[in-house]
Amino acid sequence: AQEAERQARELARRVSLPDELLDRYPTHISGGEQQRVAIARGLTMDRRLLLAEDNDLNAEIATAFLQDMGFTVDRAVDGADCVDRYQHEAAGTYGLILMDIQMPNMDGYEFTKTLRSANNEMPILMVSAKQLSEDRKKGFLVGTDDYMTKPVDTEEMLLRIKALLRRAKIVSERKIEIGDVVLDYDSLTVTRGKERQELPQKEFLLLYKLLSYPGKIFTRIQLMDEIWGMDSETGWETVTVHIGRLRKRFEAWPEFEIISVRGLGYKAVKKV
Repeated sequence: AQEAERQARELARRVSLPDELLDRYPTHISGGEQQRVAIARGLTMDRRLLLAEDNDLNAEIATAFLQDMGFTVDRAVDGADCVDRYQHEAAGTYGLILMDIQMPNMDGYEFTKTLRSANNEMPILMVSAKQLSEDRKKGFLVGTDDYMTKPVDTEEMLLRIKALLRRAKIVSERKIEIGDVVLDYDSLTVTRGKERQELPQKEFLLLYKLLSYPGKIFTRIQLMDEIWGMDSETGWETVTVHIGRLRKRFEAWPEFEIISVRGLGYKAVKKV
């Protein structure tokens, strides 16, 4: 019992909101204890979402759709309620926040900015009737991960949510799993069953980058800046050489493939 309590308190410290929010909206339930309850009920964080939406009809439509897709959805009716639910239910039990912008008490911009100022990297998908590029830019500047305008295409929303959850998992676990293949960032290894390959750092980072965003095209310049650094004196031909090495290493592995996109760059394609 004492060990369980210790773990609960440790979880509470790890998922707590910044003091600025707690002072404004005090709570009385241990986040760690709620985390343990959620886990006991089988609600894994990547299937549980927090929806912040003050319009009842919009909230009902989004909730019904997401529940049909297998998610558990908790709703907050405004910014203050979002803070309250976020803390009472324990931040660590949520995989993502679906955030409307125009809400009373605390709008989506303010909530996101405050969360990010506390170095909290919870994925946030903003949804708003604001369609001007200035509004979208403001959303990204305060720290949202993605932005959609209303009326929302629910299928597109689902794809965006899944992409954000996948990236968040990659960041937190520092691993990518594709079928039987596992890329481990900490050991720079790629394993498949009993087969294990330890890659040179640049090769691994290049593969990890491509497989973190399957289907996305990266130019050679983008990959150079990301992997070798903007100040590197190495030419972009280095990317081509490393791509060739990766293809040769994994040519017999059916789980993924690195494809050249003529005139653009490269992309990784998952096949499982």
